Amino acid sequence: MADNAANTQDMTVVVTGASGRTGSRVVRAARAAGLTVRAASRAQGFDWEDPATWAQTLRDADAAYLVHPSDVGAPAATEGVAALAREAVGLGVRRLVLLSARGEEQAGATEEALRTSGAHWTVVRAAWFAQNFSEGPLLDELCRGELTFPAGEVREPFIDVRDIADVVATTLTCGDRYVGHTVEITGPRLLSFREAVAEISEATGTKLTYTPVAARAYGEALTGFGVPSAEAEFLVEVFEGLLDGRNAHLSDGVREVLGREPRDFSDFVGEAAAAGTWKA
Repeated sequence: MADNAANTQDMTVVVTGASGRTGSRVVRAARAAGLTVRAASRAQGFDWEDPATWAQTLRDADAAYLVHPSDVGAPAATEGVAALAREAVGLGVRRLVLLSARGEEQAGATEEALRTSGAHWTVVRAAWFAQNFSEGPLLDELCRGELTFPAGEVREPFIDVRDIADVVATTLTCGDRYVGHTVEITGPRLLSFREAVAEISEATGTKLTYTPVAARAYGEALTGFGVPSAEAEFLVEVFEGLLDGRNAHLSDGVREVLGREPRDFSDFVGEAAAAGTWKA
């Protein structure tokens, strides 16, 4: 197993969710750090829901980045991470890094599943992604001119997913320094969702509005859009916790791991606006 930083060019890391929001950036950051990357997604024959696909992806690798397609606090994520971690350890892939959510109580079971798997583990707890505004359902709403979301006026230290990727790559290339550690990472300042939308509005020169709603009402709307009721109920519980102000403070994990300040939300907004991300 290649845990020594001097041997990173001989180190192979499996990146789950390789085509997703964080995984695609982890692929790039890991390659830039000199690691050999084995992308793991359905396109490459890996499926979290099909354990029969795991061994062929994990075999002969040295490390893996784990991001489950369900919310990290969902029972499916806990079960999936527990099972995959056990298989990885059994195949000799003991260095595992899990992406978790800062302040999400439901994520504790999934983190514990990793810690008790026998792996040389690291948990990276990230704040709300800045790129949630530029990729996925929130983007669709913003392109229509309005974001309706159950965040009230709570402030959040939005983090650029590129910083998440850089942190993950660094924890894999600095020996055992972060083995057995949980690293909390945030952006450099607090913004409310209203303030975030206002920054996007200013950068794009378009009128965008933010409408806060209660988490329960948001869950009912999700159900109306076809989200299964059990999933909507779970998301209501998550939002009621995550967006109650508990995360309205900064953590210094990015600076600790990378030796620099995290990227600012305004930098992300400027780049995304210049790329035409929020054009209707």
